[in-house]
Amino acid sequence: MKSAGPRMTMPTQAVLRVLLDDPARERYGLELCELAEMPSGTVYPILARLEQIGWVESRWEDPETHVEEGRPRRRYYRITPDGAERGREAIARAYRSRRQPLPAWLPRPGTAGGGS
Repeated sequence: MKSAGPRMTMPTQAVLRVLLDDPARERYGLELCELAEMPSGTVYPILARLEQIGWVESRWEDPETHVEEGRPRRRYYRITPDGAERGREAIARAYRSRRQPLPAWLPRPGTAGGGS
C-alpha cells in the first residue's frame, strides 16, 4: 500500500532512523524503544502507523523461542523496501522544510540507497 506517509515528527524520524540503520534487520519492539531512546507508549503507536501504510512489516517470533528463554513473546519489525525509500525521502523533506542540512547518515538523492 502506498501513502504520502505519516507526519515526520521527531519521534517518527527517530524510529525510522533506527529501522534505516540496517533495513534488512528485524528488531523487536523494546529493542526499538531502547535504540530510539523513547518509551514504548511513543514507539508502538508509530510502528502501528508505519505498518498500516506499508512502510513496516512485523511478525511474531516462534512461540517456542520465548518459552525456552523464559520471557514474553516478541514481535519483530522490519522496514519494507518501499518504506525505506519513502522514509528517507520524508526525512529529507522534513530537514529541508526546516532549512537544516541533511544528516550525514541519510543518503543523498542519486547515491546508493538514496531516494528520488
